[in-house]
Amino acid sequence: MNYPSEYEAKHEIVEYCHKVYARGLVDGNGGNISCRTGENECWITPTQTSKGDVTIDMLIKIDLDGNILNKCDYRPSSEYKVHVMVYKEDPTVMAVIHAHPPIATAYACCNKEIDTRMIPESAFMFGEKLCCAPYGTPGSDELPRNIAPYVHKGSAVLMQNHGALTWGPTLKKAYFNMEAMETYCNVYYHAQQIGGAQNIPHGVEDMVRIHDRKYQKQQ
Repeated sequence: MNYPSEYEAKHEIVEYCHKVYARGLVDGNGGNISCRTGENECWITPTQTSKGDVTIDMLIKIDLDGNILNKCDYRPSSEYKVHVMVYKEDPTVMAVIHAHPPIATAYACCNKEIDTRMIPESAFMFGEKLCCAPYGTPGSDELPRNIAPYVHKGSAVLMQNHGALTWGPTLKKAYFNMEAMETYCNVYYHAQQIGGAQNIPHGVEDMVRIHDRKYQKQQ
């Protein structure tokens, strides 16, 4: 397995913290980002810190049991349990992002699954639908347990009454998944307001099958 170096991981975490904040995918102290650097370790953002203010010296190295491995004045995000769960479920995942993108989070607050077959790229990226994991209290063991079944079904999931989670083989890919999710949710919402979103008339089944085969191979 090829893991990012610690230098790469830490610099990319800071880069994408600033991007999710600038893009409006998080606000205040919301959201968290991690990047894996070994079989049993990752770097993660601190708790109670705006993603727009994160710097390299604030990042915390933890093992997949949540133990802190570096000297730091900050504490890891309270959502670290979700991150380490994803890494344990799928060893090919190298990065995880939790954010509160407004439109996607609105659907999550309504506990809505979203049909992705309106746009070919979305069906290819996310499969037939964006699922919504049942509610779990932030920081609890319940939350990662509720999300775990979705890790092998795709690369993104809504979190009921909470926000969204994406992951990928690189931090860049995890970020693109989050950005694409929010954009699709926004387009889907407006299409519904205009007159009802129409699915692609043909060919989308192949997109979904390619997506599904990708994740079936990982099991």
